[in-house]
Amino acid sequence: MDFTYSEKTEQLCARLRDFMDDHIMPRIGQWYEEVHAGTYPVSFMEDLKALAKEEGLWNLFLPGLRDDEPGTRLTNLEYAPLAEIMGRVPWSPEVFNCNAPDTGNMEVLHLFASEQQRAQWLVPLLNGEIRSAFAMTEPDVASSDATNIQTAIRRDGDHYVINGRKWFITNAHHPQCKVFIVMGKTDPDGDIYRQQSMVLVPMDTPGVELVRNVSVLNHHSPEGHSEVLFHDVRVPVSNLIGSEGDGFMIAQARLGPGRIHHCMRAIGMAEVCLELMVARSQERKTFGRYLHQHGSIAEWIARSRIEIEQARLLVLKTAAMIDEAGARGARKEISMIKVIAPTLLTTVADRAMQVFGAMGASPDTPLADFYTAGRVLRYADGPDEVHLQTIARLELKESRDSLLDAARFLAGSGR
Repeated sequence: MDFTYSEKTEQLCARLRDFMDDHIMPRIGQWYEEVHAGTYPVSFMEDLKALAKEEGLWNLFLPGLRDDEPGTRLTNLEYAPLAEIMGRVPWSPEVFNCNAPDTGNMEVLHLFASEQQRAQWLVPLLNGEIRSAFAMTEPDVASSDATNIQTAIRRDGDHYVINGRKWFITNAHHPQCKVFIVMGKTDPDGDIYRQQSMVLVPMDTPGVELVRNVSVLNHHSPEGHSEVLFHDVRVPVSNLIGSEGDGFMIAQARLGPGRIHHCMRAIGMAEVCLELMVARSQERKTFGRYLHQHGSIAEWIARSRIEIEQARLLVLKTAAMIDEAGARGARKEISMIKVIAPTLLTTVADRAMQVFGAMGASPDTPLADFYTAGRVLRYADGPDEVHLQTIARLELKESRDSLLDAARFLAGSGR
């Protein structure tokens, strides 16, 4: 595989870096000040979004756009380095309309929505006019297995009635969040993979209750990792995405590309951690020597560079495989990067925090936020253990075809 970036990608990367340097980096302090003061969305967000649209840095995440959908058409491989650049400032993807969970929701609507649903919800999402949430995870079941989902979606004439409790629902507390994609069971007695369906639920529907914004590692996300109650929520049958029983299949289609987007951004954060670690090690002395002159610090720097490069190459390979064979053809690679990238981020962030000392755990650096993001990513879109099981299962399945060759090899070696 040739992972050399195309001229088109290089040009977009240069334009995106310039935009980040000119418009994002100078506002990092202001973003934190406004968010901590309770102002959200921040005052400059809409201006930056308009500027990003003007400069053609909009909806970069979504391949295969139709002529009536605004954005730049890129492959997953072309998008990878751009997502990495955006990942360096965690709130910046919103500026380019490349923020989760909206990206995954737009992919779902792009692939499976009716024309009416596309007009009502996809178009304003693609235009950056509204935000959205994906309500799958539940507190009362192990949601890493989506077949466990218990939220009931019951047909009642021309409506569905929804009852259930969801949590860690990203974006639900965002003031511009206007719609949920809710996953629940329409046929609890059916085939295990055909029990689930997805429906669109406007935020202002009676019976929708935002219970709380759950903090993670005592970190407060202004957009929310929310607990949400659905109590006798009624929506028209026309709000069903696809057909009844398609929910599990749609979830798998949604989560594949979304997982690699998380991993791309995680590599960008890890790069910032390494850059800060290197800079700190060259300006701070202990016991008469610069930090990088101590063997342990030099080793951390070296290992961090090796690990970042390894992870990036596997992410690029996975992106290329999704482009060529779809998410299903890259199942093992998607799971591999989903395990590697969060661990990479927490490892490099932890090293950098140690190099900075107590300052690394303070708000004076972004390291604590990056560490939190990496740790949470070990749960998001499936915990490590589920992905490790997937990798092992696929490896064992593939190995059955080579057992005869292995037996011949052992026999030939005299064992």
